[in-house]
Amino acid sequence: MLAYPRCWRNDLNLANNDMPGIARELRNARRLLVIKPSSLGDIVHALPAVALIKSAMPELEIRWVANEEFAPLLHGNTDIDEVIVFPRSRMRGPLSPFRFLHWSKILSQPEAPDLVIDFQGLFRSGLMASRSGAAKIFGFSDAREFAGIFHHQRVDVDSNAHAVDRYLEVVRALGIQLPDAREGLCFKLPLERPENPPSEGFVLLHPFSRGSGKSLSVDSVYTFCEAMGSCPVVLVGRGGPTIEALPGNAHNWINATGFGQLAWLMKNALFTVSVDSGPAHMAAALGENMVSIHGWSDPLKVGPYRQGAWVWKSGKLTKAGAVEPVLARTQGNLPNVEQIRELALNVRKLAGLP
Repeated sequence: MLAYPRCWRNDLNLANNDMPGIARELRNARRLLVIKPSSLGDIVHALPAVALIKSAMPELEIRWVANEEFAPLLHGNTDIDEVIVFPRSRMRGPLSPFRFLHWSKILSQPEAPDLVIDFQGLFRSGLMASRSGAAKIFGFSDAREFAGIFHHQRVDVDSNAHAVDRYLEVVRALGIQLPDAREGLCFKLPLERPENPPSEGFVLLHPFSRGSGKSLSVDSVYTFCEAMGSCPVVLVGRGGPTIEALPGNAHNWINATGFGQLAWLMKNALFTVSVDSGPAHMAAALGENMVSIHGWSDPLKVGPYRQGAWVWKSGKLTKAGAVEPVLARTQGNLPNVEQIRELALNVRKLAGLP
């Protein structure tokens, strides 16, 4: 089933004669194509913008293009009428342009969209938008790889702003009122109870990331689990190095959960600790009992969106809403073994554990 956070109701500002031309066109639109194929975290960041559009225009048919590995995150989302799977793994080799042209026919079937929002802002996504046959294509001012040549309308954004806020600018441009507080935003994520869930009172650790320089060492993983004492620690995620040994309180669920099960574990954990990655943004979308670990990445741009969540950066544990720009942009390192032990002890306190 799906998690439905309390949603803030909104309306399309049709009474405003000074509303932008985009909003006037949205009023008459019947079909919207959202292009945001990847990555996991970026898809999570785009959910509130799409939810607000659907809330203001409930009759609008919304289709979303997502890479095959991330499409399950969107299945069942009531804001989305159809998930169009992009077979990214097949788009390699000399025949990939022909495969892309053949696949892209689906974007205009059975009817071309009235509007496209290119949240991805890359050449391939711009080409997808063009191939859809839409009358209007909206993109962002920070689009890359010449994607802007496919956009009819550009939405100005601050490239230093958090990804969620950047995406919300298109909602504002469409004449849709935004909630006053971040808590009013909707992150709809699938919740699937694992067949044999861990007992209550566990902490979730997501230690590895595909991003360069973002993964904890195996020694740090062992140390974190050990420092949590008798509290069960469930390891989750995909890939990463082989872990040969773990303390008795650790349970290795790496490569053993889908998105729905991962979200369920995050929702039910006492606390989630994650390196900067897509799952970190899932955890932050589901609640504030989480820590996002940052080395070189900027938590003000890609950290937890919820201000009450926690950020570890350069040896300091800080509420996300209190991170100073100087600290955020520091080219820091991931925690060493001693720092990860200290982090574990802090997590025990935050989770109310002895």
